[in-house]
Amino acid sequence: MPIVHLELHTPDLPAARAFYAELFGWRSERVETDHGSYLALGPGGQVGGGIVECGVARPLWLPYVEVEGIAEATERARSLGGAVVLGPREGPAGWRSVISTEAGAQVALWQPKESR
Repeated sequence: MPIVHLELHTPDLPAARAFYAELFGWRSERVETDHGSYLALGPGGQVGGGIVECGVARPLWLPYVEVEGIAEATERARSLGGAVVLGPREGPAGWRSVISTEAGAQVALWQPKESR
């Protein structure tokens, strides 16, 4: 199953945007959502990206892995001993959930509305 999106969670969106623009030349586009500002990134290739400003203690990258069925994949993670941090929810382009291993590593599961 492919990684299709990388999302940076940071307490300082302007600094993160400036750093990655200077380092890699990544361009960003502000998208307003019901939950605040989001920056869509264009890192290139087959992987999309974004930056979310939120109250995390330190910045972290959250990979999104595409799955065929969001509910089934989320439940499978739980049955393997993982925790569900965010249950499946629908957005404009698809469904996502966030799961965590027993050690605390997180990954988002993604089911697009339209197949690739």
